[in-house]
Amino acid sequence: MKLYDSTLAPNPRRVRIFLAEKGVTVPTVQVDIAKAENRQPPYLAKNPLGGVPILELDDGTVIAETVAICRYFEETHPSPPLFGTDAKDRALVEMWQRRMELEIAIPIMQVFRNTHAFFKGRIPQVQEYGEVCRQAAESRMKWLDGELAGRKFVAGDRFTIADITLLVGIDFGRVSNIRIAPGLANLQRWYDEVSSLPSAKA
Repeated sequence: MKLYDSTLAPNPRRVRIFLAEKGVTVPTVQVDIAKAENRQPPYLAKNPLGGVPILELDDGTVIAETVAICRYFEETHPSPPLFGTDAKDRALVEMWQRRMELEIAIPIMQVFRNTHAFFKGRIPQVQEYGEVCRQAAESRMKWLDGELAGRKFVAGDRFTIADITLLVGIDFGRVSNIRIAPGLANLQRWYDEVSSLPSAKA
């Protein structure tokens, strides 16, 4: 088993944090995305879409997409449960994971993709769309601050994959000068606690 990782990209970090919370160690292969190694034929043969991370199992099966990889490890290493504990809890965790991904993390990543020099000449960039995504992410962080007034973590009283997605999204926002706004005390409290966990350094 091998995890194709990149320390430059946010999504592989989501998997690293997930594995750290599980106490699972997996051999890794670093993919140099700055040199577009993920766009070369050897990597594309494993993942035609070129994204990182991917997990290659011992039988040659390749699992792409961050949450799919995390689900594999949730099934093979169920403790601690990071996707929920029963039908209702799993549904709520899934709901909040999707919200953190679609409403905050992906808009922050789209700011980077559409405005940062790293992607200049690599993909079509639309600066205006990047700024729309910036406003959307900042608006959703304000909304989330209100949601966190009544609970410790994103999906309830336990740390889950929803917290991992939000943490990585917020941290990645610093590259594009997106930060938790002053006055968002609940979100800042959450961030201070979650970013102090040992797994956050993964």
